[in-house]
Amino acid sequence: MHAVPGRLGYGMKKYFITGLLIWVPLAITAWVLALIVRTMDQTLLLLPEAIRPEHLLGLYIPGIGVITTLLIVFLTGLVTANIIGQRLVRFWEGVLSRIPVVKSVYYSVKQVSDTLFSSSGEAFRKALLVQYPREGAWTIAFQTGVPGGDVTRHLRGEYVSVYVPTTPNPTSGFFLMLPRKDIIELDMSVDEALKYIISMGVVAPPMRNPAGRAQNQ
Repeated sequence: MHAVPGRLGYGMKKYFITGLLIWVPLAITAWVLALIVRTMDQTLLLLPEAIRPEHLLGLYIPGIGVITTLLIVFLTGLVTANIIGQRLVRFWEGVLSRIPVVKSVYYSVKQVSDTLFSSSGEAFRKALLVQYPREGAWTIAFQTGVPGGDVTRHLRGEYVSVYVPTTPNPTSGFFLMLPRKDIIELDMSVDEALKYIISMGVVAPPMRNPAGRAQNQ
């Protein structure tokens, strides 16, 4: 007598979970994209109020700030690619170098961005397997370079600088200097490693055969 209601409840639960599996990723993706668009739309505040799109058109159109930001970035690269543009950049950096606090922040950020976006750099080009926070506990990290400065005088042997991201937010994490012999280079891309970290280990990268091709698990 109770079999039919039981099956009915199980079926409703199954369909509800199936619906969640469809809508949750879509909702989170839409939320992230909306957040990015709203943030980039803030660049319109740099324009005089009289020529802002919402003033000219009488309504707010999402995404115009994104186009404006991409256009500004492209034009900046176009202008600074020639000799005159490079002189302007050097002049601007010379002005910033005379401001104590701004100098420290600007050049620190510039060094990081130059390293990350350089095609010849090694920062965040390799996914690693390291023991952290204790021996026997393993996590994924990214190689950021090698130790430098006075630190090298106190380290014996070959060391590697690594960044250990937190889950599910990889933008925060820990900077470590580990012996090269204690790290394992993984045969996975940085994108695959990030997906693995953000999903808290749920979305595992595919195994690869010796030829480097992905295998179905």
